[in-house]
Order: sequence, then C-alpha cells, then structure tokens
Amino acid sequence: MIDFDALAAANAPLNAFVDFDRAAQSGTGPLAGLRVGIKSNVMVKGLPWTAGMRLYRNRIADRDADAVARLRAAGALIAGTLNMHEAALGATTDNVFFGRTHNPHRIGHTPGGSSGGSGAAVAAGLCDAALGTDTLGSIRIPAAYCGVYGFKPAQGAVSQDGFEMAAPSLDVIGPLARDIDTLERVAKVISRFGDADGNAPETRAAGMVLADLGGVICPDDVLAVYDRAKAALGSLAAETFDTPLSRIRFAGFIATARAMAAHFSGADPAGFSPVLTKLLLYGSTRSDADWAEDQRIIVHASASIRAAVIRNGFLLLPTAPQTAFSYDQAAPANQADFTCLASIAGLPAITIPGGWSVDGLPIGVQLVGQTGHEAHLFRLARALDGTLAAYRVPANFDL
Repeated sequence: MIDFDALAAANAPLNAFVDFDRAAQSGTGPLAGLRVGIKSNVMVKGLPWTAGMRLYRNRIADRDADAVARLRAAGALIAGTLNMHEAALGATTDNVFFGRTHNPHRIGHTPGGSSGGSGAAVAAGLCDAALGTDTLGSIRIPAAYCGVYGFKPAQGAVSQDGFEMAAPSLDVIGPLARDIDTLERVAKVISRFGDADGNAPETRAAGMVLADLGGVICPDDVLAVYDRAKAALGSLAAETFDTPLSRIRFAGFIATARAMAAHFSGADPAGFSPVLTKLLLYGSTRSDADWAEDQRIIVHASASIRAAVIRNGFLLLPTAPQTAFSYDQAAPANQADFTCLASIAGLPAITIPGGWSVDGLPIGVQLVGQTGHEAHLFRLARALDGTLAAYRVPANFDL
C-alpha cells in the first residue's frame, strides 16, 4: 500500500503528479508491487483525463486505456496521473493551467517534456515507472533531463486506445523507469516486443553514428559523454543524411501542429493557452508549397533513417543537445533534433543516463534500433549502461 499523504508531500516541490488514485491497489502478476504513474493524456479510470489542457479539465476517464489495463492486469499499482506540457506540444512542462513541473536534480529547471511529470516522478522515486507519450522525443527528452531510462516503442507497437494524441502517425506510448530492467519489464507488458537479434542477413550490426551529428551543435560536456559512449561501443560506421536534423525536426513539428489543428478545429479556443493557439495557427497556415516540402522531407528522411539502421544494426546519438535548463531561459528550438529521427522513422529507441554536465546535471545517450529487434536493443543498452554507470539518485529525492 502507498502512504498517499507522504507521496503528496514529496510531490509538492515538484508538481509531477496532478491527481492520485488513493484507492489504488497492487494486483498479482509480473508487475506486482510496481507503482506506476500515467501521463495525463492517457485514460485512467475515475481520474481526470486532461491532456494538460483547460479544455479537458473536467473530463473524467470512464475506463482505462489499453496500455493502463495491461499494466493493471500484470499487477501494477496505478498511483495517479502526471503533469505534462499542454496538449503534448512542447518540451518544458511549463503548464499554464496545471503549473510547472520541476526537475528533481535542480528545482527551478525544466524536467523536459512533454512527459515532464513522468520523468520527474520517476527520477524522484515517487513511482517505480511511468507511462509517457512520445511524438518527436517526449519520452526521451525528459528521461535524459531527469537522468532516468526511457523507451520509445516502434510506431504501432502499442495500442493508441484511450490516448489523447497529438499526431497519430508519430505518437506512441512508452515507459520511463529508474533502471533498465524495470523499463524492459513494463515495455514487454504494454508493447509488441520482438526478440530478433541484431545480426539479420541484411544487417552488419556493427552500429553507426552520424557524421558531424547532422549539423547539430552541442556543448562540450554533451560531446564528452557522447564520445565516451562511442568508445564503449567500439568501431562504429559514420553515416550522413542529406537533410539537416533541424529541418527534419521542423517538418515533424509542422505535421504535428497541423494534425492537432484539425483535431481541435471545432473546440472552444478559450480552452487553449495563447502559446498553444499560436502553435496551432502556425501549422495550419503554412503554405501548400511549404507543406508539400515538409511532407517530402518526412518521407525521404524516414526511408533514409530506416535504411541506415538496417545496414548498421543501430544508431547511437546524444538524446538531447543540451541538459535541463532554468525556467528563466527560453526553450532551445533544437531540443528534439536527435530524438526526432526515431519518431520520423517509426523505430524503437532507448535513452539511458550517459554522464553529467560540468554543473552537475544529467546527460543522456540514446540507441535507435530495428523494429522487431527490441530485445537486442535492450541488450545493447544494458551493456552500454554497465560501462557508463552514470545513473544517480537526485540528492534530495531518494524515496
């Protein structure tokens, strides 16, 4: 059983959970005793299903989403719902309606987003695992900023039932956890999980990196962590994509904004913040010619990324080009420049703690693998994690 009063007190400085299910109990099964939080755009029976929006503040879920039902059936205790960036369109979790969520490693700093509550709650030990959702990096960015483990399943590997989506062609539900074993246990319950090894006939399986990191500029401490990860994996092929990563990410953002604008076309605009209203209009007012070019980039990038991963077995990247930043700073435009690749290509990806910045904040590295080869991807991530040994509990949060 959970002492929910103690949990609420521990949550107060972070604002990670927004609603608790005080009647929650653990069941029997492979996840028995595991405490799990759920991002608030995924249905949890009896709790508000807000997607971080004023528009849905009074909407109560009348059933569990399929992924949540699978967790319950496996014995997990569903503790409550977690804060997120409004409508999942952003990567800070600075939510004007439900408040800011703070990074357990440094109060006043973002936990990332849009699954910021999920990353913060797991890092602080408020729950053993959490479900987040990922459109262009919304599981992996908060996992990296908060120094925990995150898995974005392949597109279509998890049911979208009961999920208030941003962009159905990109969105996927996935887990975050404090260790890779828990991450894998949850992933196997909610997602289609392939056990093929990395040595398919068409695959060299030696691994690859991107030459010059696809034009993305990173600070020295992020590069140092990335270099250590590369050294741990041995000789890696260097591939080049003919489109800058920032342009691929931007095309993905436009696709997301347009999908959301269509979804909310009949909604009361008073339910949106001014920032969300601006983002939705930006996507929907893009010229036909520019939108056609965005679509061409998405199709071409998806094919190029998939082909490169098949040739080489996996792709190693930094998870984000920066660490968590203060809420006093503007959000960098390039937060999802690395994470967007797995999303655009629909491939599975894992982020693990890779190291630490000069001022003591977590830095993540990610591995992108082949659909159907999830078990191999986890084995690779587990081996890299053993070498890097970078996970640390936040100094003031060890529940």
